[in-house]
Amino acid sequence: MRKEPEVRQIQIGEGVTAGGGRPFFVAGPCVIESESHARAVALQLASWSRTLGLPLVFKASYDKANRTSLSSFRGPGPEEGLRILSEVARETGLPVLTDIHEAWQAEEAAAVVDVLQIPAFLCRQTDLLVAAARTGKVVNVKKGQFLSPYDMAHAVEKLTSSGCDRILLTERGATFGYNNLVVDMRSIPILRSFGFPVIFDATHSVQLPGGGGGKSSGQREFAPVLARAAAAAGADGFFFEVHEAPERALSDGPNALPLDRFPALARHIAAFFDLARRPE
Repeated sequence: MRKEPEVRQIQIGEGVTAGGGRPFFVAGPCVIESESHARAVALQLASWSRTLGLPLVFKASYDKANRTSLSSFRGPGPEEGLRILSEVARETGLPVLTDIHEAWQAEEAAAVVDVLQIPAFLCRQTDLLVAAARTGKVVNVKKGQFLSPYDMAHAVEKLTSSGCDRILLTERGATFGYNNLVVDMRSIPILRSFGFPVIFDATHSVQLPGGGGGKSSGQREFAPVLARAAAAAGADGFFFEVHEAPERALSDGPNALPLDRFPALARHIAAFFDLARRPE
């Protein structure tokens, strides 16, 4: 029988423990569309988190630097975006996560957010990983669509060698031909074997990169299916981009989960999570 690997418990803010035997969630809009929108989504998620008793980290990007098209909406940028995230954290009490794309962004983002996220396309960028590690913040590294899970050992080594021992690793699918991703659930226990909690990114895993012509498409109907499977496979956390009207979202709408579906799905995932961890 395969032995369940031991993973380090990572404290995120005051109310979230990754790898602590309870599921946690990362959720929010793909990009900050406006201050009022980010605030409204975060307040609703915070309310559900308290009601369900499920720890949650709010996620939104201040700059989507890897959009398909030059004309695609990228967000408000670092200065305004970090101000908005600071206000969201203050008002909701939720820990906050955002992406960084260049090494110089690490320090200024770390002054505001609880988790620095390394985008999948940049998971091999040494200078970016080292800069994030040196801030002392929790660092979440998304596995590149072009990497095997075993190759993420090198990203982990870059972080730990640079002084970071609060690491999260995220599975978000692997390239499967043109404009398509698949998820190999073996990736979850493989990534956990490095000793750190693993997040499953359910909504990016159903993205169809570039599948919408000048933008990405997606198959959001499969996100709940994959999330439940990931819970059974041993994932510690679950990542969802959510939007009250995905058809109007300014980024990643086709793969985003409708906001009002989040609480029921979170309860289902928690049930699968608990079942997977019952003694055999």
